Amino acid sequence: MTKTTSTLFALFLCAQSLASYGQEKLFQFGSVSTFDSLFGHTKDQQPMSWIQVNTKDSTWHVADSILTCKGQPIGVVRSEKMYQNFIMHVEWRHLEAGGNSGIFVWSDADPEPHNRLPSGVEVQMLELDWVNQHVSNGEKPPIAYVHGELFGAGKHTTVPDNPRGVRSKSVENRCLGQGEWNTYTVVCVDGTIKLSVNGKFVNGIQKASKRKGYLCLESEGAHIEFRNLRVTELDEGSILPDQIVDER
Repeated sequence: MTKTTSTLFALFLCAQSLASYGQEKLFQFGSVSTFDSLFGHTKDQQPMSWIQVNTKDSTWHVADSILTCKGQPIGVVRSEKMYQNFIMHVEWRHLEAGGNSGIFVWSDADPEPHNRLPSGVEVQMLELDWVNQHVSNGEKPPIAYVHGELFGAGKHTTVPDNPRGVRSKSVENRCLGQGEWNTYTVVCVDGTIKLSVNGKFVNGIQKASKRKGYLCLESEGAHIEFRNLRVTELDEGSILPDQIVDER
């Protein structure tokens, strides 16, 4: 094989690798079901499959119904399918002080070219000590920032219920600290999201630019665990083609 042929072959393999990146089913975690409005309960519960996007296989580990994320490299895994209107229940805990993570909803399948994270609506999960580790000009960020902030990430936009710039901050801090489990209930309907933290609704956004897309679990530098992830799909709503992310 000549040097030119060898180079072309290497470039071909690289292109093939890039083309298939983000398409491998990595693990199953959580469940998805549909809501039976006639009888008021969920039905047809199925396991959720998660697709590798730009982390490593070793970043994630499922054991005893708990999903562990090591936090490196920064990136995401995404749900196999897209969701429009749904209720998501999830429990999470940080194992490092000041840890950073979150879940993206109505998200693109791929990261932005300039970033390792996708465009979507982020449901923020920061550990309480984050504010102590990010003092600026002698001032701490507001404690509400660590606790369920909602915002359009990347090119996606939202209108905040409780503005902190373009982001929406929680009106009350109900988050528990390092090593303690927190419960989020996230209701997503027709471009509106309402977030309950540990049993109380405290935040929301409206008029999301995308209203159907993927879920993404975020690896952002810290050791975090998830459990009891349940997605209940609700009835579809009226939606325009440009409010749906590109399908992978």
